[in-house]
Amino acid sequence: MSTVSPFAPAPGAAPLHQQVRAQAAMETKLLLRNGEQLLLAVVIPVLALVGGVIGANQLGLDFDAPVVDVLTPGVLALAVLSTSFTSLAIATGFERRYGLIKRLGASPLPRHGLLLGKVIAIFVVQVFQAIVICGVAVALGWTPDGGVVGLPVALVGTFLGTLAFGSLGLLMAGTLRAEATLAAANLVYLLLLMGGGVVLPRDTYGAAGEVLRFLPSGALGDALRGGLTDGRCDAVAMVTLAVWAVIGSVLAGRYFKWE
Repeated sequence: MSTVSPFAPAPGAAPLHQQVRAQAAMETKLLLRNGEQLLLAVVIPVLALVGGVIGANQLGLDFDAPVVDVLTPGVLALAVLSTSFTSLAIATGFERRYGLIKRLGASPLPRHGLLLGKVIAIFVVQVFQAIVICGVAVALGWTPDGGVVGLPVALVGTFLGTLAFGSLGLLMAGTLRAEATLAAANLVYLLLLMGGGVVLPRDTYGAAGEVLRFLPSGALGDALRGGLTDGRCDAVAMVTLAVWAVIGSVLAGRYFKWE
């Protein structure tokens, strides 16, 4: 039988949803106030879009559709990669180094509440990224051609891609030292940007395009291009992202070190 404390205010932890909301708000502010994180989240994707459109027009490259229509879904996929993998891995790695996560462990916030707060913060930042990138793309002449199917498919692809890359980012941050995480996360980001099938369609990579189909980067690019350009759901890309999300989550749950 529970008893009501005679003291006011009554001591005790806040409800879980309030703890998660506070944690998500703090994580979002930390992401948006960090110059390096903004560089990864917004500046590089926007430069890739603007530079790609201008460069393709200058070089006279020929695609089946206008250049901005081809590049914009890939740049949105790149933004998801930058936030859910690179930024998350680097931030979490240094949080471990400075003992922040260890101290949070002594608070009423449970581990799943901490992870949920990080995930919510990532989605909030992704909304901000999408607004900026889509605004620039529209200014460059982008006309989404996915119809009524395009947006739901793109949202599902983004959700699965966030889970896949987020779990892999936490796995890296939870097993490597902070300096090693910083170097490895940036290296993986550059490699996937240039050769991961994210920004450009896979058929531009020749025979390697069939291999890129099964990387999370290639699958995310395929999912967003399929939805926003062709108005279809790429089932192979969705299944590939889901498999990577499960693998990454299992490995992160098994090997992530909180201290």
